[in-house]
Amino acid sequence: MTVAVERPVAPTAAGRAARAARRTALLHWIGVHALGVAAALFFVLPFVFVLLTSLMSDQQALTRDLLPDTWVWSNYTRVVETPGFLTWWRNTLLYAGLGTVLTLLSSVPVAYALAKFRFRGQRLALMLVVATMMLPPQVVIIPMYLFWAKQMDLSGTLWPLIVPLAFGDAFSIFLLRQFLLTIPDEYIEAARIDGCGELRTLLRVVLPMAKPGIAAVALFQFFFCWNDYFGPQIYASENPAAWTLSYGLESFKGAHHTDWNLTMAATVLVMAPVIVVFFFAQKAFVEGVTLTGVKG
Repeated sequence: MTVAVERPVAPTAAGRAARAARRTALLHWIGVHALGVAAALFFVLPFVFVLLTSLMSDQQALTRDLLPDTWVWSNYTRVVETPGFLTWWRNTLLYAGLGTVLTLLSSVPVAYALAKFRFRGQRLALMLVVATMMLPPQVVIIPMYLFWAKQMDLSGTLWPLIVPLAFGDAFSIFLLRQFLLTIPDEYIEAARIDGCGELRTLLRVVLPMAKPGIAAVALFQFFFCWNDYFGPQIYASENPAAWTLSYGLESFKGAHHTDWNLTMAATVLVMAPVIVVFFFAQKAFVEGVTLTGVKG
């Protein structure tokens, strides 16, 4: 009895093309993810270095050691107990929190008017907002300082930085206006037909639909105020009780220029709130930035 042996079938052209396509897709996946991992390490490693250094002893900081021999968590306690540090923290929260709220309260109505109203001079008003964005703050700092320090006698405080935000912010107005353009006019017209006034339409219809854009603007403004160094240096440098974390950190680094572990611990405490806020609000932030500018 003879047994028939089947000869292996030669791969067809279609099979070879399919295997080549799968191999190409695999190499593409590996390449893209390798670049992603490399980029992530590029941004994450400096934070890891700062965090690890903040947990080292005075003798080990900035040596060749990558990991602390002893995890010195008391460095953070020493930073917090530094005279004035909690005051800087409180001032920064006041500046960033109140500044963000005032920016939203003043910018949302202006952005709504520029996006949904039709009036004479609308384009001119928008051009003025954009022109204000292009004006460097250093250009107007001298007359502004003379006004707040000499006329209003508010030198040595943070109020010259907070009060102007109650009158709108050009970047926030422009960003919100671009986002509000993506909201269909039919919703606003329906609310007006139902008898809603402009204020009620803004509060009941527009704001719920504009949450991602508002969240993006709030985060931008909060981050700007939290990291602002130029403003507190101009107006509050003469009064240590009004310093913010960004300006106080420079003074802290000068006083502890050899204690790099303490300097890194203070840096971590300054960065931590911003990182936490962005981590929890990144979905709304990304959505707001992505949808902004769909219409011109």
